[in-house]
Amino acid sequence: MPLNSWTSWPLREALSRAGVSGARLWIGRSMRVLVVVGLVWSTLAGPGFRGWSLVAALAAMALVLLVFRGFFRMTLARRLWPSVALFAVLEAAAFGFQHAGAHAPAIVLWCACAITAMERLPLSAAVPCSAVALGAYAVVNTDNWLTTVATTGGLALAGYVIRLDSEARGNAQRLLAQERAARKAEAESAALTERGRIAREIHDVLAHSLSAQLVHLEAARLLIQRSTDLEADRAQLLERVVACRGMAREGLDGTREALSALRGEMIPVEDFLRRLTATEGVRLDVTGEARALPAEAGLAVRRVAQEALTNVRKHAPGARVHVRLAYTADEVGLEVRDSGGREPVGELAGSGSGYGLLGMRERAELLGGTLESGPDEEGFVVRLRVPA
Repeated sequence: MPLNSWTSWPLREALSRAGVSGARLWIGRSMRVLVVVGLVWSTLAGPGFRGWSLVAALAAMALVLLVFRGFFRMTLARRLWPSVALFAVLEAAAFGFQHAGAHAPAIVLWCACAITAMERLPLSAAVPCSAVALGAYAVVNTDNWLTTVATTGGLALAGYVIRLDSEARGNAQRLLAQERAARKAEAESAALTERGRIAREIHDVLAHSLSAQLVHLEAARLLIQRSTDLEADRAQLLERVVACRGMAREGLDGTREALSALRGEMIPVEDFLRRLTATEGVRLDVTGEARALPAEAGLAVRRVAQEALTNVRKHAPGARVHVRLAYTADEVGLEVRDSGGREPVGELAGSGSGYGLLGMRERAELLGGTLESGPDEEGFVVRLRVPA
C-alpha cells in the first residue's frame, strides 16, 4: 500500500453528509437514537445506579455524545491531534463506564470508537486507535477467545468497509462536482461563442450596409461636384439619397435577420437570394436538391452574395451578373459572376474599407469552407463553398 494512503485523510466529501440520501440519513439517525435509548434503559435498569449515581451516569452519557460530535467536527476539519485527543477522552469515558459497572455503555462505546476511528482518521492513526479500542473490548469481554477474536476482527473489518463505502461516495460526489463545473464552463464557453457569432454577424451586416451607402454617397458627391445645374440633376441626387436611406434600412433589417438566423428563425437561403437578385435585377439559378442549411452556413451564403453584388456596383457598374446556388451531397456552393461592366467613375471604386472579401474568406475558413475570388474571362467571379 502506498505511503500516502496511510497518511492521507479520507475525502472531505466522504467525511460529510454530501451525497447521502434522505432515507439513509433517517435510518442512521434512528439507529443512533435506538442505541442511546437502549443504553439509557440498561443503565436505569441496573441495580448500581440510583439517585445521584444515576444522574452522574446520564450526564456522562450526554457528555460522551458531545465529545463524539466534537470528534466528528475535528475529523471533518482534518485536525489530527485534536481528533486523537477527543478519541482518548472517549476511551477514558469507556473505561470509566466499565469501572462504574455500566458494562453495556462501555462495550458499545469501545465498538463505536473502533469503527468511527477506522472510518474517519488517516490509516496511520486509525489502525492504532482502533486497535486500542478493540483491545480494551477484548480484555473485558467474557465470551470465549474464539468469539472474542471473531467479534474484534468483524468490527475492524466493518470499520474498514464503512471507510471504503464513504470513500466511494466521496469520489462520486467529487466527480459530480467536477462534471457540474465542466458543464458550467461549457455553458459559459458556448455563451461566449454565441456572442462572438452575433458580433461577427452584426459587423458584417453593418460593413456591407455602410459600404453600399458609401457607393451611393460617393456617386451623389461626384454628381454635385461636376454638375452645373443642380436643379436639373435634382432627380438623380434624390435617387441617390433615397438609395442611401434604403441601404440604411437594409442594414437594420440585415442585423435583425442575422439575429433571427442565429435563433433558427430565418427564411430559406434560396428565398433570400431570389429577393436580393430581384431587387438588383440579376439572374439566379439554383441547382441540386434544396434543403435547410445550418445557421452559420446560411449566413455565409447571404453575406457573400451581398458583398459580391456591392462590389459589382462599385467596380463594374452596369455589368451583367449571374448568381448560381448549388446544393451538393455535403456542401453548398455560391458563385457570383459579372461581365460587361463599365469602368467606375472617379473615386467610386475606392470607396469602402477594402476588407469585404477578406472578411468573407475568413468566415468561410471558420466553417471549414473556401472562398475564391478573382478575374475571369469576361469579368470577375466569386466562388464560395461551405460544408452543409
